[in-house]
Amino acid sequence: MTQAGNPRRGIEPARLGEQELIRELENIHRSRHDTLLHGSPASLAAHTTRMAQLEEEYLRRHPDRPVSAARTRAGARARTHQE
Repeated sequence: MTQAGNPRRGIEPARLGEQELIRELENIHRSRHDTLLHGSPASLAAHTTRMAQLEEEYLRRHPDRPVSAARTRAGARARTHQE
């Protein structure tokens, strides 16, 4: 799906329903590695921009999302010291 007049950027993340936003995030994260390895500089830049827009919208909607202690800097340090 694309926005009228802007076929390369897709629908504004704020206009996506919750399930659409999650699906877009899953798809963009799944395609990231391939874009990094094989995409042109322009396609990588567009991918990065779109990914940031989608992630920012997710964070705006879910400011109190649960954060795993293991995914923090302190959690990473604790893992390193245990190994």
